[in-house]
Amino acid sequence: MPDWVNGEQLTLLELLDQRLTRDPDGPFLDLCGIPYTAASLDAEADRVAGALHALGVGHGSTVATILENGPEAVVSWFAIHRLGAIAVPVNTALKGPLLRHVLADSQAAVVIVHDDLADRPIEVLEQVETLRHLVVVGEGRPVVSCSRGTRVHGWDELLAGTDVAPHVLVRPTDLGTIVYTGGTTGPSKGCALSHNYHLSIARQIISSWGRTPEDVVWSPLPLFHFNAISCMLTGTLISGGRAALSRRFSVSGFWPEINRTEATIASLLGSLAVMVARADDHPLAKNSGTAEANKSLRLLTGAPIPPEIDALYRDRFDITTFSNAYGATEASLISWLPPGRPGKTGSAGIVNAEAFDVRIFDDEDHEVPVGEPGEIVCRPKMPHVMFEGYWQRPQATVEAWRNLWFHTGDIGKVDDEGYLYFVDRKADYMRRRGENISSWELEKVFHEHPAVKDVCVHAVPSEVSEDDVKATLVLRDGSAVTEEEVCRWSIDHLPYYAVPRYFEFRAELPMSRTGRTTKNLLRDEGVTASTWDREAAGVKFERR
Repeated sequence: MPDWVNGEQLTLLELLDQRLTRDPDGPFLDLCGIPYTAASLDAEADRVAGALHALGVGHGSTVATILENGPEAVVSWFAIHRLGAIAVPVNTALKGPLLRHVLADSQAAVVIVHDDLADRPIEVLEQVETLRHLVVVGEGRPVVSCSRGTRVHGWDELLAGTDVAPHVLVRPTDLGTIVYTGGTTGPSKGCALSHNYHLSIARQIISSWGRTPEDVVWSPLPLFHFNAISCMLTGTLISGGRAALSRRFSVSGFWPEINRTEATIASLLGSLAVMVARADDHPLAKNSGTAEANKSLRLLTGAPIPPEIDALYRDRFDITTFSNAYGATEASLISWLPPGRPGKTGSAGIVNAEAFDVRIFDDEDHEVPVGEPGEIVCRPKMPHVMFEGYWQRPQATVEAWRNLWFHTGDIGKVDDEGYLYFVDRKADYMRRRGENISSWELEKVFHEHPAVKDVCVHAVPSEVSEDDVKATLVLRDGSAVTEEEVCRWSIDHLPYYAVPRYFEFRAELPMSRTGRTTKNLLRDEGVTASTWDREAAGVKFERR
């Protein structure tokens, strides 16, 4: 058995207090072009915390946020924690049943939402019994009709409030955030994460990147994902230095934003890194030869980054990339590349033996020989460096910890030097542009279409890493709908990132002897001559 290690534990509030003591008025965050010092962020968070407390938010309460990147997402996050409450950052693309599930399951009484997204929680309001207050960011003030008398408040009212937030004792072991991950055999589950979890993953990232107080980290990644929270907020509090957040990513805006913010590190997804590397020449790009060419960027991070893209960054831009890591929301960084250790082509870095005991198991939970593939499992060597369990789902938590090992649902292998290699997914989920997508949830939505008799949603390889989504459908007798019509219907009913690129109608789905769809056969077939391609057909829609 590995030794149990008790490392330093802190809360997010203690991290902010340390920054306030060390550098209250120096540049801290650039939030979509709006500068914040630690002191100005603290003051706004304090006012919002007082207003939220007046709405009934207290220690252990859950507050959901449906916010695009911007000051409100960051201020509300710290305000929620100041009260000892639990932040529930919600993917802004969720709508309908998927959004209703997250709001109802999290038991949030307060939702903070941008005005152009407010129609989505309002649509499911009657089905979320706990929801009492809607805080709207922006000029719009929607009219809400609800039998429970849910009230609407403006964000400006919270900032202008005079209610004082009480002093609340928050411990490192207290829950700080619930992040929902796609379920494979049921609805999405909320990963309950402690304050110390935030600290642990940020420290590991800082070490991997060689981040210093002189660095400026830039990211366009949404704050409803843990990547941006760890790199932008927690990481900057720990390491010092500055961070800059953009509202969203665009290839054409990448180099202008890097230059504007003087970023030294860019935090992206692997798919976004591929797009930047392959983009046309830009006069602001590093090594472009122009007087305005970037001179600050030294490191670009994202996973996965294929070897040929890594070489392109080095040769074209003189920039180092970092993609040697593997993790899960439940377990932060299971593998990484510590400073001074060389990477290996195709690997996800070295097993994070400091924080985790990592093994490779067969289907009966026996450890396989070195170099053989099996399921990646782990358990912690330190307290509160993994999730505390699935929110309100004790049975699912027990199942994930079968034989006292957390089962990731991913297939991997470890070589004789401790390098981890991701091989495939054992669990039935897909990953597209950094989003985990549950085939179960998508199939449930497609079954609501009146023309659909049966459906299998599965992955096919993407041109820019990770997966694209394909829906293979069986129509009801007499149905005359087209693939494009089903696609446009799905745009109205699914998050934008989950809308399949590919559709194919078949007379029947392949089945096993036990009557289950054999998805592996459909995955192996991929795109066939009968497959309809949304992108080739020119079907476009708004990414929101």
